[in-house]
Amino acid sequence: MINPQSNNRRVKGITETQVSAITSYLRGAVYCWCATSPQQPFAARNLVGGVNFEWQGTPLYPLFEKHIAKGKSIDAAIKDAGRDLGHLLKRTVLEDKRSFQTYRAALVRHYRWVGDEA
Repeated sequence: MINPQSNNRRVKGITETQVSAITSYLRGAVYCWCATSPQQPFAARNLVGGVNFEWQGTPLYPLFEKHIAKGKSIDAAIKDAGRDLGHLLKRTVLEDKRSFQTYRAALVRHYRWVGDEA
């Protein structure tokens, strides 16, 4: 659950099996973040960017491949795969049993685990 309530866009061009694998992967990353940094907000770039930027060999890679198959440059494919990943992260958080707060800063959506589950 996200507070405030927010809509989510559907990611097209990958299978439901791939979506399921990506959301499972992201759920693990979110749970790890919440366990190690419970009061710190996070964004997709914290979970799968920076030192975790290399997606090859993970369920995230089909997002990049989808955009390359459309004929996009590597830079454009990376940027658009990141957008898709952001939508899937939002879906993951929306469907989670935990409560999260969300806000946008510098064009990036951030989440913070509220931790008020009973």
